[in-house]
Amino acid sequence: MGNLELDAACWKNKRVLITGHTGFKGSWLANWLLQYGAKVTGLSLEPVFEPNHFDLLKLEMDSHFVDIRDEAKLAVTIKAIRPEIIFHLAAQSLVRDSYHDPLATFNTNVLGTANILQASRAVEDLKAVLVITSDKCYENKEWSFAYRENDEMGGYDPYSASKGCAELVAASFRNSFFNVERYGTQHQTLIATARAGNVLGGGDWAKDRLMPDLFRAIGARKTVRIRNPQAVRPWQHVLDCLSGYLCLAQKLMQGEKQFAQAWNFGPSYQSVISVLDAVKCIKKHWPSLQYEIDSSSALHEAQLLVLDSTKANRFLQWHNCLDFSDAIAWTVEWYRDYFENKKIITNAQIQRYIKVAAT
Repeated sequence: MGNLELDAACWKNKRVLITGHTGFKGSWLANWLLQYGAKVTGLSLEPVFEPNHFDLLKLEMDSHFVDIRDEAKLAVTIKAIRPEIIFHLAAQSLVRDSYHDPLATFNTNVLGTANILQASRAVEDLKAVLVITSDKCYENKEWSFAYRENDEMGGYDPYSASKGCAELVAASFRNSFFNVERYGTQHQTLIATARAGNVLGGGDWAKDRLMPDLFRAIGARKTVRIRNPQAVRPWQHVLDCLSGYLCLAQKLMQGEKQFAQAWNFGPSYQSVISVLDAVKCIKKHWPSLQYEIDSSSALHEAQLLVLDSTKANRFLQWHNCLDFSDAIAWTVEWYRDYFENKKIITNAQIQRYIKVAAT
């Protein structure tokens, strides 16, 4: 499907700040917005993986390497950047790491988000803040129903709980300091949050995550161990996820205050697939993949989690342009070109996606 309401002109010469721009989604978003003509600045920790997507892209943009837990330095840096919109993606993003260091996870994902929003209060020209959380922000009851935006926040593990807390922090700042009823009189900033599913795509090198583990194993000609093979996940390509963020951000930048709320950007029900089925699909596209089932993990991970994106479908006219098969094919294409041809096809895939979305 296409016909997304993506407006390149909305971003021409706009001052955009992306936190977490050296990460997987952040680097794709920075690349896309630069193609739209935005003046993009990034704020993040330095990349920790080698290779990493951000360094491979060699983007022409300013980068500030600041820990979002450093309230004072963060505030000074953001005020100097003077963004018109902030995409807040910086986070500790791994469930298993949150078990090993829960305090760092809460400090980064909860207090870090509060620091971003507090710093935003001093930025005169700021029109919007979009806080990116996770589908794991919901109190997961392991039921077959898809979660809607007004369902209960929660989280079994520290990572999931931290994302539920980040949603509450964003809502509190919106109610207390950026209230939509006082928009245009006492302030000019709209705050929204976005929740996506399991995002895949080229250039993800994070440790202990299924897709990067699979492609690293193929590249190294090793066998990868698959844990929780029957867990069901809502898979979607990174460009579908980011198109949702852009559709929402455009509304905020245009001052449409009714969009300053929480939004789900999940895949269609046809893309809610088990881990094992996802692995088998990749093997069809790239037979070199060798895997075995690992049943030794003792850490709790959700087995079923599905998002209901009806609100985004209806009010933003947003939908996924790539189905599960396409998402896998595009992801395999990216890694194959990287490993076999030493090519980075991120720009080409963004341009292809824009064409798909427009037709």
